[in-house]
Amino acid sequence: MGNNRQRHDPLSSPTNPSSTSSPVSVSDPNSLIGSASGSFKNQGFLSDLNANISDAEFGFSCPEFRHTQLAGTVDFYERHVFLCYKNPQVWPPRIESAEFDRLPRLLSAAVMTRKGDMKKNTHLTICEGCDGTETSNGDVLIFPDMVRYRRLTHFDADTFVEEVLVKNGEWQPGYPEALKGSYVFVCCHGSRDRRCGECGPTLVSRFRDEIRFLGLENEVSVSPCSHIGGHKYAGNVIIFGSNTNGEVTGHWYGYVSPEDVFLLLQQHISNGKIVDELWRGQMGLSKEEQKLSQQRRLRLISKTNGHKSKEESARIETNDPNFDLYSSRVEVAACCRGDKEGYSSCCQNPELSGTVIDSDTNDIPIFVVTAKSNGKPTSGSISGDVSFCEVGSMPTWFESWEREDTYAVAAVICATMCVAIAYSCYKQL
Repeated sequence: MGNNRQRHDPLSSPTNPSSTSSPVSVSDPNSLIGSASGSFKNQGFLSDLNANISDAEFGFSCPEFRHTQLAGTVDFYERHVFLCYKNPQVWPPRIESAEFDRLPRLLSAAVMTRKGDMKKNTHLTICEGCDGTETSNGDVLIFPDMVRYRRLTHFDADTFVEEVLVKNGEWQPGYPEALKGSYVFVCCHGSRDRRCGECGPTLVSRFRDEIRFLGLENEVSVSPCSHIGGHKYAGNVIIFGSNTNGEVTGHWYGYVSPEDVFLLLQQHISNGKIVDELWRGQMGLSKEEQKLSQQRRLRLISKTNGHKSKEESARIETNDPNFDLYSSRVEVAACCRGDKEGYSSCCQNPELSGTVIDSDTNDIPIFVVTAKSNGKPTSGSISGDVSFCEVGSMPTWFESWEREDTYAVAAVICATMCVAIAYSCYKQL
C-alpha cells in the first residue's frame, strides 16, 4: 500500500453523498481500554503481579493458548453489520439485550425478527463508537458492501433493517458512504469473556502502534468489537478489505498474539496473503469449505517448497538466538515497502502463506519469504512468530569474495608486472 494518498481530516464528516470515507476512526491510541472488569489497572508492583497472573490464566500465556485447530471454526454467513456504540468499558455481557441500551437491543431484535426474509445470512456485532470523530455512536458499517450509514437511532431500527438488510435498498433518512481501506476488528468484550478482555485491548494497542510505524493511518483502521464467537480462540481478529482481485473479503484469525500483529499487517493487509497458522475461516464459506480452502493452500506451499519435510523446514531459521522482532522492525519495514518496480522484497513468496501449528507435535510454523539483493530475487526465512527478513541465499565463492580482497590481489598483480617489466628493461641495458 502506498503512503502518498491524499490525507483526510479525521474530524470532518463528508457532505457529498458520493464521497468516500476513510477507515473507522478510533479513540485516542494512548488511552487504555478496560479489562474484563471495565476498570483501569492500578500502577505499581502489585498491578504488574496481578497482570502476570491474569495473563497466565486468561491471556497469551494461558495453557490453552494455541492448543486447538483453528481452520473451520467460523459459522457460515454472507454479510457483517457493525453498529458503532460506546466502548468496551461499558458494554454489558449481553449488549444486544441490555435494557438500558435501546439502540443495540432494538436493532438486534429487528435483525432476528426479519432474518428469515433476508437474502443474505447476516451477522450483527457492536464496535466502538466515538462521538466527535468520523465514526460516531449510531453509525452502521456493512461488509462486504463497504458502506457506512450515519447516526442510526433506536427509532430507525425497524425501518433500517427493512430497507437495507431485507430489501437491499437504501435507508432514506441517510445515504450510504463508500468505505475504503482495510478494517480490523478485535474482540475486547471483557464483560462477556475474560480471555477477550485480557487479549483484546493489548492487540488493539499493538495494532495502533504498528499502523503508525508503517505509516498506514489512512489505509488501515482498528476498532474494538463485541462478542464474535469462539472466545477460547482469543485474541480474535477479523480483517475486512479487498483481495488481489478487488473482491472484498472478511477473514477471521484466532490465537493472535502481539508478536503476530506486524505479520498480519505486512502479510495479509499489505500483500493480500493469508497467514494460515492463525486463520479461523472466511465470510462466505461454510466450515467445510474453510478447511478445504486451507488444505489447497498448504498443498501449494508443499509443492512450491519441493515437498520439504517438516524437519528440513524447521532447519530454516535465524541463527541468532537473541533476535528481537521489534528491534529489527525498521529493516523489515524498509524491505517490505517495495521498490519502484513494485517488488516487495521482504514479503512471502506470492504462492505461499504459512503453515498450521500442529498442537500434537508442537511443530514450529515456517514462512518462506523472498528478498531482493543486487537486482536478483533470493530467499530467506521466518521461523515461529518472528517476522524476520534474511536477505540472500548461500553465496558462491565469487559472490563471497570481499571487495577489499579483490583490490589487494589487483595491486599485487600490478606490482608483479611492474617488477617484471623493470627487470626486462634492466637486462637490455
